[in-house]
Amino acid sequence: MSLTPAELQTYLSALIAGDLKLSTMIWGPPGVGKSSVVAQVAARHGLDFVDVRLSQLAPTDLRGLPVPEADGQGGGVSKWYPPEFLPRGGQGVLFLDEVNMAPPTMQGMAQQLILDRRVGSYELPEGWFVWAAGNRKEDRASVFDMPAPLANRFLHLTVRADFDSWRGYALGRGLHEHVIAFLTFRPELLHRLDPTQPAWPSPRAWEMASGLHRAGLDASPAIGDAAGAEFGAFVRLYEQLPDLGLVLQGRGTGLRLPDEPSVRYAAVVGLAARAASADEAYHAFTWLADSAGPEWLQLYVATLVSKFQALGQLAELAGLLGRDARLGELVQSTLAMTEG
Repeated sequence: MSLTPAELQTYLSALIAGDLKLSTMIWGPPGVGKSSVVAQVAARHGLDFVDVRLSQLAPTDLRGLPVPEADGQGGGVSKWYPPEFLPRGGQGVLFLDEVNMAPPTMQGMAQQLILDRRVGSYELPEGWFVWAAGNRKEDRASVFDMPAPLANRFLHLTVRADFDSWRGYALGRGLHEHVIAFLTFRPELLHRLDPTQPAWPSPRAWEMASGLHRAGLDASPAIGDAAGAEFGAFVRLYEQLPDLGLVLQGRGTGLRLPDEPSVRYAAVVGLAARAASADEAYHAFTWLADSAGPEWLQLYVATLVSKFQALGQLAELAGLLGRDARLGELVQSTLAMTEG
């Protein structure tokens, strides 16, 4: 089953709601956000989250170390002391990342935990889900074949990069508006695997690029030279933007939306990213309505709704509904599409 990150969140949340403790394997290319989705779902449901990178462990790291104990009769036995990172109680998600990058001996040890919910003398508490993730061979990752008995005991989900899902995440995380605007203009660069280069665009790489750009540094070390050059050229277009601050304050009279499409993307997404209240969002909408076509208004509202939803600012969304009939209709239709 192939899912977007948003659809994956919904699916995993349904497993939790139904208390279906079925071992689940999440496949996908590097950097698409598999581990971050699982962490977000666990946090949303108030569950603990333990992230174990199997490729970095030896079998004894998971099973524990043997410790001799006297049996009181002049002899003794060895007991396995499990590692501290394995949960002892409560409720949560035990996430086994990079499963198929681990060597076969390590996968065999993990198989006991996945299939039997125990390894050595350790037993996973009842309230815990076991989910795992790995990269596919077609992604040119250094992976081992998963044993058929292990694969057959998993649910298998595949996650793919999706711009709409990423946009909501990026707005909620406060990624730089230049990055969000650029990928709105060039969504095909959200994820472009290039196994011949050490750096290439992915959702994870763009988050790093946002931090670099905010610090005044070149983003190319995170996203590669080709994408970095395009992003740099796009950022230079921001010099052509009208004063978005005046627009958000309702004082944009006399300012014009540039005709160049790439600059329009920058302006529309920039207004949505900066709007901090229903008043500012309304001022930006009325300004755009006077100088942009319906497709730009739809882009503005879609970005705005994603941001307010990601930040949990539902009151701001409600405050937009009665301001303008066109605005209210666009907000409601966008909400209907996201909920659908």
